[in-house]
Amino acid sequence: MLLFVKVVDLGSFSAVSRSSGQTPSAVSKQISQLEDHVGRRLLHRTRTGVTVSDDGAEFYIKCCALAEKYQDAADHIANFDPEPNGLLRIASSVAFGKFQLIVALPNFLAQYPKITVSLELTDRHVDIEEEQFDVAINFAEQLTNPNMIARKIMRNERVLCASPDFIAAHGVPTSFQDLERFNCLRTSNMVGRNAWTAELNGKTHTVDASGNFVGNSADAVYKAALAGLGIARLSTYIVADKFETGELVRLFPEYVQKGADVAVIFAEKRNLSPKIRLFVEFMADRFKISQR
Repeated sequence: MLLFVKVVDLGSFSAVSRSSGQTPSAVSKQISQLEDHVGRRLLHRTRTGVTVSDDGAEFYIKCCALAEKYQDAADHIANFDPEPNGLLRIASSVAFGKFQLIVALPNFLAQYPKITVSLELTDRHVDIEEEQFDVAINFAEQLTNPNMIARKIMRNERVLCASPDFIAAHGVPTSFQDLERFNCLRTSNMVGRNAWTAELNGKTHTVDASGNFVGNSADAVYKAALAGLGIARLSTYIVADKFETGELVRLFPEYVQKGADVAVIFAEKRNLSPKIRLFVEFMADRFKISQR
């Protein structure tokens, strides 16, 4: 019954197979046994996946209640374990994962050696519950689900920058609106991210970034900026060190875009799993002084 819930949620035997570590045939066999037991066809099999039948839809509601009670019971029991354990599934934005998270994980895993981390780096929207992640690390501004909790771990701003080679070849924009004349590096999968805004003396300035390069992550844009392709708008946790080495030059230091704080996002639960709670606390403690 718990497996049936996962199949309906994920929409295919193969997706459940990947998340549970079982073969697709093993998942299919268990669902068939369940259908034989209840005497009803619960799923319609198709080439692209599965769809729930009318009988299966009603049965799914009951099974969801069972799954929630089971998870509460499992989390409750886990609280008695003196040492947290199990698989911790994390989704993180590409840039934060590469620049901050991966270098922090050795300390976390050294403290909790019975925890295993599965990390996916992606800048796409992640549905924590549907995709069965334990936590996601992203910008707090992107939280739209009221059933999620966002614990801010790092104060962050977005700033404009370019390489010395680009500046030598193309000059420096004289005003924020002057950016329209320059090659701006954009991201491809973030709604609204290419409308660059900045604040100065209480006034908001906006320009639509345009140029000949689009990257699918902030990390790609960062690498393009280092290569001298154009002007980028990036988080301070990515570029602060490059300002110190001179590999990147900050433009318009008086302009700042706030509201780009980084947060650990997780589902609201009465009995939060110890591995999730400890990870959230670890991240909050590690980055509390990273406020550039």
